[in-house]
Amino acid sequence: MSTRPLDGQVAIVTGGGKGLGRAFALDLAARGAAVVVNNRNRVVDADGRSAADYVVAEIEAAGGTAVADYGAVEEPETATRLVRTALENWGRLDICITSAGISNPQMFHSTTPENFAQVIGVNVTGTALVASAALKVMREARAGRILLVASTAGLHGEPTVSAYAASKGAVIALGRTVAVEGARRGVLTNVLLPYATTQMTEAGMDPRFAEVMTSESVAPLATALVDPRSEVNGQVVVAGAGGFRVADSVELGTVRLPGGPIEPDVLAKLLAESRAGDPHTYPEAQAAFQGFAADLA
Repeated sequence: MSTRPLDGQVAIVTGGGKGLGRAFALDLAARGAAVVVNNRNRVVDADGRSAADYVVAEIEAAGGTAVADYGAVEEPETATRLVRTALENWGRLDICITSAGISNPQMFHSTTPENFAQVIGVNVTGTALVASAALKVMREARAGRILLVASTAGLHGEPTVSAYAASKGAVIALGRTVAVEGARRGVLTNVLLPYATTQMTEAGMDPRFAEVMTSESVAPLATALVDPRSEVNGQVVVAGAGGFRVADSVELGTVRLPGGPIEPDVLAKLLAESRAGDPHTYPEAQAAFQGFAADLA
């Protein structure tokens, strides 16, 4: 098998200057893809180079091809420019990985509107804008692979990061929706929930696992999910330390309400009855509705 299966492919990676995004960009380039490396310019060195510039330099030093972009993903013009950069440089766009994100921890009762809006803006709006711009081009080409990076905080919630958890839950739902819509035109979308020790997570990472939870251990799975030969679509995958597991949205048993007022002890029994029922998974919400309605018909 070729070690460069992505030769001729063109990718956009947001948040590609550090951590997971950097690992994704480097792995894609090592497999042959040309990469637009996006990372907003928070810090530049004495020569005016930013994190994205350094990743591009790494890729080029290894014989790959890349260009840097410094835009903030929550700004609509960034999405437009990223796609235009890919098309103007290489004439196509095959892969989009949305890895840019922020956390800004605050307890929910004390979070400020500004903080909440900023996290949602970067993590949800920024993801959606870039993915949507990429999807338009991919639909016309009837081919493409999109990978949205979320978090298990979006599945389970996480104390002190309410805005982050809410944003990542939204990204998971967005990815499952785009997967259904895009498949009709040859564009497949999946959602990756990585565990990795990065600048964002290192303070809260369990020290017992910090060394093995590397960004580099997740990157090969990300690359596999966006490989044009892959037919995987609509999957939510948790990954870290060289392993992964599939996650899903699950509904359990359907239980009829007794009619009239419900006492708390009765509600507890009904909830336990539902939990004891068979699990159901669905590709999208209308299928879930049909299943629920059929159980009660």
